[in-house]
Amino acid sequence: AEACDNHFGSMENAKKMIIQAKENGADCIKFQHHIADEEMLPNVPQSSNFDQPLYEFLKKNALSLDNHLEIKQYCEKVGIIYLCTPFSLKAAQELNSIGCVDFKIGSGEMTDIPTLLEISKFAKNLILSTGMSTFEEIDRTYLELKKTGVNFCFLNCISEYPTLYEDLNLNVIPKMISKYNDIFIS
Repeated sequence: AEACDNHFGSMENAKKMIIQAKENGADCIKFQHHIADEEMLPNVPQSSNFDQPLYEFLKKNALSLDNHLEIKQYCEKVGIIYLCTPFSLKAAQELNSIGCVDFKIGSGEMTDIPTLLEISKFAKNLILSTGMSTFEEIDRTYLELKKTGVNFCFLNCISEYPTLYEDLNLNVIPKMISKYNDIFIS
């Protein structure tokens, strides 16, 4: 289940999302760990689909590391796997410090090879979204991560929310399975 930042900084909302995910049959729920000052400059242009700049939204709504630890422990209590996307190396380091088992890497960070190589040193499983990436970029990430020995897989991801049916392009999945036949593709 995708929780991302839909809790809007509320632990009560985050816990409700965990319960709803569990009650609806999810095995896992994924949150995001943002440290705005590690990800972007304060004056990033505002996207037309937001009513405030992303930097300000993250400063206001991002969960603290203590919040993530509490959520992780709540997930364990409820019986659902806690997963999280770090949006910077510092966020990954913090999540590693609280015992995050695996990392989900977002499409925007999928080509950040230096950060991925540092994260791979934690020896966690990596789930990488490939939205917005070309096969050349996916190849480069694949080859670099293979050198590390870290366990990883690719997710075909459409970076359009909500995704239009005609934009799904699910035919890319068999191509990815053929091209990267020694890792899991979904």
